[in-house]
Amino acid sequence: MANEEYGSKEIASAAIRIALTNDRTTEKKLQQEFLQTGINTAAVDYGGEFISSVMKIVERAVVSSKREGVISESHAEQGAVAGATREAISQIMPKAIGLNVGGKIGIARYKDHVSVAVFFGIGLLNLNEVSIGLGHRVV
Repeated sequence: MANEEYGSKEIASAAIRIALTNDRTTEKKLQQEFLQTGINTAAVDYGGEFISSVMKIVERAVVSSKREGVISESHAEQGAVAGATREAISQIMPKAIGLNVGGKIGIARYKDHVSVAVFFGIGLLNLNEVSIGLGHRVV
């Protein structure tokens, strides 16, 4: 299966699957499964007030991608993750403005395809809406 070619659909699916993991053990197991097929992944939890946190969310996505070896230190690769993350955030913005968010950011890469999925609970206390935003870039 490692020789199979993957496109944007499969990489977006990988980012979503990583973002939906419930705990670090499951996340690490899924990362290893993806790695065996040539797909690099990273994930990071996030929570806070939405508007004041947008840049922190983007920063966390870039930093975790570098830490997990999904991207290198190059401007182009960091910019691709930042841009895909901003796109994903913009998709949940209408629901999240003025509220708190909490959840996980999933990043997946195969060759030149990079996808970022943000899976957040949005709201106050236990009165949450859930939402997924998804962005894709080519590096």
